[in-house]
Amino acid sequence: MPGPSLHTENLTIRFGGHTAVDNVTCAFRPGELTVIVGPNGAGKTTWFNLVSGQLRPSEGRIFKDGQDITGLAPSARAKAGIGRAFQLTNLFPRLSVLENVRLAVQARQGAGPSIMRRAAALHDVRAEAARHLESARLAAVADYPAAALPHGDQRKLEVAMLVAMQPDIYMFDEPTAGMSVDEAPAILDLIAEIKKDTSKTVLLVEHKMDVVRALADRIVVLHNGELVADGKPDEVMALDIVREIYLGVGADEEAA
Repeated sequence: MPGPSLHTENLTIRFGGHTAVDNVTCAFRPGELTVIVGPNGAGKTTWFNLVSGQLRPSEGRIFKDGQDITGLAPSARAKAGIGRAFQLTNLFPRLSVLENVRLAVQARQGAGPSIMRRAAALHDVRAEAARHLESARLAAVADYPAAALPHGDQRKLEVAMLVAMQPDIYMFDEPTAGMSVDEAPAILDLIAEIKKDTSKTVLLVEHKMDVVRALADRIVVLHNGELVADGKPDEVMALDIVREIYLGVGADEEAA
């Protein structure tokens, strides 16, 4: 079994007297899609923010491939292979759909705009961006401004940009939030495609049980900032503590 691609050790953050993430130790491996669940205020997004660098921990450490990245800025973590998609889309609204993805490809290559770049290289970047749009089912709107897309297509565009960065670790924070029943399957199909690459680690914050059941290899449950359950989906969802805090079903209620 490969070693962990991501490991948090005693990860904790406090805001005043409130502990939002409390001593969370957890490891994640390539080829595994883990869904992180819990009620509102459980600390899921805060934990994500700690891992991707938007927040600095009060205590604890974060490791990627065995290297301590606790002190790295978000941009350095992205270069190290941690890719994050947020609850709210994070696009260049005035640029075209294709240009958004092209910039992601260039950022991965470390190649900014330059008059010295060969035309062939620019063509290759554009062609790769077009392939990502095809995979995301956005080829038909490649020339549209990103701001003109409906919400569901904007989410797909953000995923296409994330894939173009080719991270080792994908982090999705409620990827179907605000999407209609008709829009959500396209995003889930994209994530399922990423999951097929067993060199990648996928972390997903989600509260929709149909999404959890469809994608999860493993479930981690947070409650009041603490890790209270971790394991195979069927095993975790059958635990009394999980059914009570996440599903609102207690043992007495189920027996009745």
